[in-house]
Amino acid sequence: MRFANNLYAYLWRGRGNNCHSYLFADVLRGKRPHVLIDPGHVVNEMSEKCLEKLTSSMLRDDIAPGEIGLIINTHSHPDHCEANLALAQMNSESGAGGGQALIAIGKIEDEYRRTIAEQMSRMLGLTVEFEPDFYLQEGELNLGRGDEKLNLQIIHTPGHSPGSICIYSPENKVLITGDVVFNGSVGRTDLPGGDSRTLKQSIEKLSELDVEYLLPGHSTNYGDIIRGKNNVVQNFAFIRMNYFPLF
Repeated sequence: MRFANNLYAYLWRGRGNNCHSYLFADVLRGKRPHVLIDPGHVVNEMSEKCLEKLTSSMLRDDIAPGEIGLIINTHSHPDHCEANLALAQMNSESGAGGGQALIAIGKIEDEYRRTIAEQMSRMLGLTVEFEPDFYLQEGELNLGRGDEKLNLQIIHTPGHSPGSICIYSPENKVLITGDVVFNGSVGRTDLPGGDSRTLKQSIEKLSELDVEYLLPGHSTNYGDIIRGKNNVVQNFAFIRMNYFPLF
């Protein structure tokens, strides 16, 4: 669904596990102008065809999966990045411009992916194969040019995993949080590579931003996207009160 300006939100509504995906349309130059954040699973533990559902939803918005030029991962858990290579190769096979979509992830997270996260994936019976084309660093990420230029801020937010990132659009006041903070909840820290104290610090850093829309990686019993600055502020206050004492 179209969310704000050129931003689309694809919220997972299946029975099994999978992440939400977000897309900035018509940002990059050339025949592959779209930027997708977290493509999710190909097929999840409930045998739901997650990638197929994502691409079908995109097509209903007149967005061709083969026109994605950049895939960004907030972190390397399989429910966020398993579909990287399959989606990137759709780009190549479509003839949209030769080659395939680029894949980007934080360097610290990629080191984690190649070691601990890979072992976790194998335990789940998953094979997550991709090679990033470049690493994301904390700071500005400027994409496109002219009227279509997109200025993003990459924020290193470890805790759920060592190299998790969040993505902030100052222009739209949109914060994409991956699995760092949710609507009324926070990311798990009991998995290998998680750290509750570090997650607390990351959440505090995010709470200082001017945010009108908080776009999490998953839904909770409280909901999914948080709209309105006051609601975002209240969500951070709720997390401080209910989760920080546990850290």
